[in-house]
Amino acid sequence: MADLKTKYLGMELKNPVILGASNLVTKIDNIKKAEDAGVSAIVYKSLFEEQIQLETAQMDDAMDEYTERHAEMVSLFPNMEHAGPEEHLYNLRKVKESVSIPVIASINAIYKETWIEYSQLIEQTGVDAIELNFYAVPRDMSMDGRDINERQIENLKAVRSKVKLPVSVKLSPFYANPLNIIGQLDKAGVDGFVLFNRLFQPDIDIKKEQHYTPYGVSHPEDNRLALRFAGLLYGTIKANICSNTGIFTGEDTIKMILAGADCVQVVSTIYQNKIEYLETIIADIQKWMDQKGYKKITDFKGKLSNKNINDPFVYKRAQYIDLLLKSDEIFKKYPTV
Repeated sequence: MADLKTKYLGMELKNPVILGASNLVTKIDNIKKAEDAGVSAIVYKSLFEEQIQLETAQMDDAMDEYTERHAEMVSLFPNMEHAGPEEHLYNLRKVKESVSIPVIASINAIYKETWIEYSQLIEQTGVDAIELNFYAVPRDMSMDGRDINERQIENLKAVRSKVKLPVSVKLSPFYANPLNIIGQLDKAGVDGFVLFNRLFQPDIDIKKEQHYTPYGVSHPEDNRLALRFAGLLYGTIKANICSNTGIFTGEDTIKMILAGADCVQVVSTIYQNKIEYLETIIADIQKWMDQKGYKKITDFKGKLSNKNINDPFVYKRAQYIDLLLKSDEIFKKYPTV
């Protein structure tokens, strides 16, 4: 029987399937079910500095609502401060204590000082690694993209200098050159990359004429971007590669490893198919490896990467030109009048 073990962030995982960050992992029962189903690690829901700041502001407003309504009244309530990240840290400790598989914490902060503070606090919970969620939405037209890149690199260096835990970064694909920022972060000492972040985008309800943010799951077609970059990066960086977004099946996982990924993170498929579906994903990887005669993940990891194929255009833009030249093929699949 094939051995599914793989290495990620200095840890040996029993298989390449990780349960990614989401509301699913906030319930201990779900986490234990995932462990029973064979998942190799769990990424806990992100600690967002913006959310803490918003909750703090809302609490301050509520506390001050009736202040000085009468001349002799200075404040109706005693002085109280928001607990900050303490609730998140408490829940993170509970999760770590509840399972035997690795638990990876996730952070999305704003300021360098907060990245450091939260990372140090998280390290004290006993988790196995930290994932820095570099989610940046530019709001200033005058800000140079290089400034954003440099800030993220500095934040990584700051965290790496203060904690001993392995550190990965979860990136969006929206860089002028993702390979460049990945290369710089790799040189700065990151241990792994999660490619790519699924970003929530605003929508508009035209009946109510209001904005809203739909919670939509990913789709299998979404994984092709992660596959492309796993294939381009394999053998060129020191850090591990974890493919994310649109990973639904064992077949999807196998594709990512063939391209060059060390592991994958799954979320949407678990919402759609329930936690027990993790067993099917892992079993399908096992079955395929046995059929192919592969004894270890490393036997086929990166086999179809840019480094190991003879066709230099598979992962590059020339593939787009090739598709255009064969554009008539689409009419065979989608006949038109």
